[in-house]
Order: sequence, then C-alpha cells, then structure tokens
Amino acid sequence: MIELAPSILSANFARLAEQVQAAMEGGGTVLHVDVMDGHFVPNLTVGPPLVASLSKATELPLDVHLMIENPEQFIPVFADAGANWISVHQEATPHLHRALELVRQHGCQVGVVINPGTPVETLSEVLAMVDYVLVMSVNPGFGGQKFIPHSLEKIRKLANLRAARGLNYRIEVDGGIHLDTIGEVVRAGAELLVAGYAVFGQGDPRINAQKLLKAAMEATLQKV
Repeated sequence: MIELAPSILSANFARLAEQVQAAMEGGGTVLHVDVMDGHFVPNLTVGPPLVASLSKATELPLDVHLMIENPEQFIPVFADAGANWISVHQEATPHLHRALELVRQHGCQVGVVINPGTPVETLSEVLAMVDYVLVMSVNPGFGGQKFIPHSLEKIRKLANLRAARGLNYRIEVDGGIHLDTIGEVVRAGAELLVAGYAVFGQGDPRINAQKLLKAAMEATLQKV
C-alpha cells in the first residue's frame, strides 16, 4: 500500500494546522516529524511540545523521525507526547536493539533509519523486529536537498531481503522526493513516501499532495 507522509520540516509553522489539514485533504495519511538536535545532524528543529500539539490537532499518525544522539533518552518522552511511529538511526546509538525494543515497549510502530553512506547489511540483525525501514535519500539535516540516486539500489536490496526472509517491514524513503523522482522510488520497492518541500514548499499543499500520490500510483502499475 502506497502512502504519502508529508514532512512538516518544509511547512510554514505560522500556518501549520492549516497546511497539515490541506496535505491530509490531498491524500497524506501519515505526518512526518523530523526531530533534530544540532549534534547528530547540523540543524535544530522541534521537540515533544510540538508533537503533543500536533497529536491534538490531527487524526493522522505521527511518524517521529529521531535524528538525535542518545535516542533512548527521548523515546519515552516522544511516545508520551503522542508519537505513533518512532524511528531511530542505526548510526545514532551503539545499542540499536535496545532502542528499538524501547520504542515497542512504549506502544509505537518501530522504525530503523540508515543514512546515505550506511550499507543495508548493517541492519541484518534488526530487520525482523521493525515495522518499517527508512532509507535516507539525502544526507539528513535540511529539507529541499537533491535525491541521491544510489538510494534506489538500497531500496531494492531491502525489498529483496524482505522477500527472501519472509519479513513484513515496510520501506520508507525520505529526501528529494518530487514528481520527477517519486516514480522510480516506488518502482524500486518503497511504499511510504516522505515529501516536504514538494508538498509545502510552494503552491497549495492539497494539490501538491494529490499530484505526488497520482504519480506514485501510476508507478505501481509499471513495477516489474
């Protein structure tokens, strides 16, 4: 099942509730929230108070992407704030299994993330315990970056591993998702499509979301 996850990183925060509603009307079914600490990635974004506000303002599941050091320290806080899904970077903790178990213990969907320079093989020991794998198709930290082409091979590897091992995780992609890249990402095997600038950057988020979903659905018909 293809789903569009609008990323609020590129939204106008002065009109956040309005823009989220428009993206939802355009077909967005998951709201992606990028949490950055200025250490693991070179940027600062939002914290638990915004997640708590969003959880009251929308019925969409909140997909909280932790781009932070010491994620174990903050998983309970974000879960309590209303996160429905929480993803942790493979690169952010030496105790990845423990962190993912902690997400599960707090009742959230469990996600693991890999940066562009991290091989898919590093996830081998945790794939059976996650609900989704997030492939970063740009280097994390800032919105509006250009899609890194070799991300497609990582998506294909994850799809092949899933089939070979009889697993059920979904494949999410974040970074550079636009009308000109969304088709090849879907054809490679991704189902959860994070889009920030392409939804909120310019124009009407509702129309932008509709166009992205239409392109994604058309690509599913072209999958070999």
